[in-house]
Amino acid sequence: MKHSNRGFGLIELLIALALSLIVVLGVAQVFISAKNTYVSQNTAAGMQEDARFVLSKMIQEIRMVGMFGCLGTVTDASSTSDFNASQIAPISWDNANLKLTLVTADVGSNGGTPTWTVLSDCRNSATAYTDLRTPASGQMAFPIRRLIYSFSNNQLLMGSGHGTPTQAVLVNNVSAFGVLFGVATSTSDVVASSYTANPANPALIRSVRLTLTLFDPNNRVRNQTFTVVAALRNRLQ
Repeated sequence: MKHSNRGFGLIELLIALALSLIVVLGVAQVFISAKNTYVSQNTAAGMQEDARFVLSKMIQEIRMVGMFGCLGTVTDASSTSDFNASQIAPISWDNANLKLTLVTADVGSNGGTPTWTVLSDCRNSATAYTDLRTPASGQMAFPIRRLIYSFSNNQLLMGSGHGTPTQAVLVNNVSAFGVLFGVATSTSDVVASSYTANPANPALIRSVRLTLTLFDPNNRVRNQTFTVVAALRNRLQ
């Protein structure tokens, strides 16, 4: 009795190899797609974190703009007599050069050397001095910083101090940075009715709108634009 012993034929092997190849390609495609999704999400999350850090910092400082201590009148005893000018215009936006200048009460205790220190007894006198000053008995010290944010060469930079301070990079890969001021119709209004880059009267400013657009240099995700609005806590003169 004869038994025919048969193995796999060539056609059967080719079919099996083709099916295996299809399965492998499918698995590889799923893996590549999952990896690309992870990289894109991780990149987008990094951009969001950069924007959150910068904008939350700026919001804190904007809310403290115009806060020069416990008295409304401050005597300028700074070495360069530049404190009074900062009181008049504690926030300004240079749209041509893309620079935002803030004169704000120092947020926290790790802000470094302040631009000025206002010493006051919170009853009769308040005097501004250059840099850091130690209060005498019965006085309080209010550190004030002059901050300059600028946008240049796809970077958002910040410097602190008198004149034109040296600036450090806050965030890279910035494609746009803009500032608009929410202004009221009259000095008695508490709500902004319109936005402008150059308000004619600082006393009408009620809020500041910041817009920051970040891009991925490797083009893994689209440009992301972040917008926040910070209300001023202190009325400007």
